[in-house]
Amino acid sequence: MTKRALITGITGQDGSYLAEFLLKKGYEVHGVIRRASSFNTARIDHLYKDPHLQDVRLFLHFGDLTDGIGIQETLSSIKPDEVYNLAAQSHVRVSFDQPVYTAQTDAIGTLRLLEGMRNLGREARFYQASSSEMFGMARETPQTEQTPFNPRSPYACSKAFSFWQVLNYRESYGMFACNGILFNHESPRRGETFVTRKITRAATRIKEGLQEKLFLGNLDARRDWGFAGDYIEAMWLMLQQDHADDFVIATGESHTVREFLEATFSKLDLDWNEFVDFDERYLRPAEVDSLQGDSSKARKELGWSPRTDFDGLVSMMVEHDWSLAREERALVKHRESRAELDRNA
Repeated sequence: MTKRALITGITGQDGSYLAEFLLKKGYEVHGVIRRASSFNTARIDHLYKDPHLQDVRLFLHFGDLTDGIGIQETLSSIKPDEVYNLAAQSHVRVSFDQPVYTAQTDAIGTLRLLEGMRNLGREARFYQASSSEMFGMARETPQTEQTPFNPRSPYACSKAFSFWQVLNYRESYGMFACNGILFNHESPRRGETFVTRKITRAATRIKEGLQEKLFLGNLDARRDWGFAGDYIEAMWLMLQQDHADDFVIATGESHTVREFLEATFSKLDLDWNEFVDFDERYLRPAEVDSLQGDSSKARKELGWSPRTDFDGLVSMMVEHDWSLAREERALVKHRESRAELDRNA
């Protein structure tokens, strides 16, 4: 029988990779998207044209985690076998500016989903996208499933709330509900306001003469960066186990923002020191200095391990964004040529 999956946040980085992964496994995939006046499905549009995906069963539904009745109706109509909650206000810095909205979406939104599933009464399995940001100013390194949380942002607090609700629903109601504590994971599909993509996008535009400077905040922040395409497999594996549990998903290595800068600009034969300036606006009110995960449990019980190393991740993102920068430069030159012809006409 064909399995049916529901993905909230399907148009995001993780949602697009997960949809692709599940479709290749023969799932019928349903995604929740927010209504907007412009199309916001760029990350998943290719799925309808992928020659490797025969008879694509991908369906999109308008919805929002702030709408409890709408969530209940969506769950009732789809009757999913698996639910992956990836929707969130996911930018840590923005959460300081929008703390109430962040909590409504990232915390109460999870609770609405869990309660909707409980009311539905089906044996659906639930995955919650938890975050390494919950560890905040971590009390030990590396961080494991047993490391106490010490959140340092409205985003992290909201994710911690959701973590405990998932655990509560699992233990109180017998629901198959898992938390994936994913450390930072990046890709060419990462939003351009996140520091890794901001760096690769700016560096390649600088290389092509389209940009002069890149402004950043704390270059000493240290993170455990992996490839999103590797991490979504771990999400799926969690829901295929005999018993629900929580897992840290990470590479086990950490690098500073400065190291990411060096790796990116060196691939373009540029010295980042000539192009990067500090801007205090990008500092968080409360900084998280270092995060590094220990995914030993996932490696042992799920059989999961990351396949993409740090250098491979940077190379992948640089190659993608350099291609975009070249296209942009070609378009600029074309417009300049047309303008020159018009002036001489």
